[in-house]
Amino acid sequence: MQLVREVRDTVGGVTDAVVVGSGPNGLAAAITLADHGVDVRVLEAKERVGGGTLTSELTVPGLLHDECAAFHPTGVGSPYFQTLGLEEFGLRWLWPEIQLAHPLDGGRTALLWQDVGRTATGLGADGPAWNGLFERAARTFDDLAADVFRSITHVPEHPLELARFGLRSLWPVPWVARRWQSDEARALFAGMAAHKFGSLTSPLSASVGLMLGAAAHAYGWPVAEGGTESITRALVGRLELTGGRIETGVRVTSYDDLGEPDILILDTAPDAVVRIMGDRLPSRTRRAYRRHRFGPAAFKVDYAIEGDIPWENPEVLKAGTVHLGGTLEEIVMNEAKVGRGEMPDLPFVLLGQQYLVDPLRSGGESGLNPVYAYAHVPHAWPGDASESVTAQIERFAPGFRDTVRHVHVRDPAGLQAHNANYVGGDISTGANDGLQLVMRPRVARNPYSTGVPGVFICSSATPPGAGVHGMGGRNAALSALEERR
Repeated sequence: MQLVREVRDTVGGVTDAVVVGSGPNGLAAAITLADHGVDVRVLEAKERVGGGTLTSELTVPGLLHDECAAFHPTGVGSPYFQTLGLEEFGLRWLWPEIQLAHPLDGGRTALLWQDVGRTATGLGADGPAWNGLFERAARTFDDLAADVFRSITHVPEHPLELARFGLRSLWPVPWVARRWQSDEARALFAGMAAHKFGSLTSPLSASVGLMLGAAAHAYGWPVAEGGTESITRALVGRLELTGGRIETGVRVTSYDDLGEPDILILDTAPDAVVRIMGDRLPSRTRRAYRRHRFGPAAFKVDYAIEGDIPWENPEVLKAGTVHLGGTLEEIVMNEAKVGRGEMPDLPFVLLGQQYLVDPLRSGGESGLNPVYAYAHVPHAWPGDASESVTAQIERFAPGFRDTVRHVHVRDPAGLQAHNANYVGGDISTGANDGLQLVMRPRVARNPYSTGVPGVFICSSATPPGAGVHGMGGRNAALSALEERR
């Protein structure tokens, strides 16, 4: 107790805080505050805690499907999660033999192993260039993450590594890909970069691919045993250890409902901050949040299949994550269409085979396995992309249709109904392009501050953006505590 009193003295007498939203950023913010002796309440509108980190039986009883977040290179590599001892609360990471596969027509396939050297060897003549791009970034990933996972306005701790990464990140994806000659290497990088959602020919579009590739070689792309919700359960256990409380089924519509806490942290999209805070927001903040742009959407399809996916190249059956989009040129073209509001015939699809490394997800001896997939579609697209997703899988796994026994579909409107932060089906909570890629949700010295004393935003609309890493919440909570000093 003496430690708690001393910490409270250092943060200006803060005694209570409210966090709205229980996604990984909201829980990370709450843990940070609770560890500093603050009495914390987390308010969640839904009956379940976790936001995008939930796992459910979406197709048949016993089969576990991740609701949104599924693969966690930035989770296992998170500078904050690594300090929390989440393994003590039941979290166990599981790694597939191959981290990522990117099949091409004709049975050709690019494979990404955690070992950067093994990946380079598999890429043949393009191997040295792959190694040159990723070997040092993987080796120094912790130093890089210490800076990249914070606001761009902070003073860098590792300026040399940040500068190297920043210079390469400035380029469009096709420019970076010029270093490789083969379709395999070029497509492998384009698939990682496509996690950006949207145009891959704009400046800074290579940044996501560079970061995810470095994370893959440093930490891999693991899954959480028993489903992504295991991360939520571990974070909740860690929060409760320090006295934090969670209330579910509480929908916050106005600041007046909150009882004027010393600190308020909102794990919400910027438009929800405007609704909750109303006229309390400075006009400049209100205008900026209303201008916040949302990006392309996801269209999610979960399958229950009998047996395994009959990939044309059997090596793909060793990969936890599979990118389905064809060549770099095809991915660039289709992502540009999506960004313009056009629906491609065969969109980029991210597919998960989590059950290969985590048998708990298959629910016993039914012979059925869960397969996770989502396609990139235009923002708020109202159509049905389920056939396009199935066709893209069938393209590289002839006979896939014959293995499907049950299907669960969640379109962009369904994604937003599931999680209010996913406006128009945008699971990144904001477009990743232009100035917004580096200065989100508004141009400000402290992007977490709303301009109202004691009130901060911490969702994926803030740096470092989408991903189950908790850094937005951690950074917002530290900003709140620093303000009170």
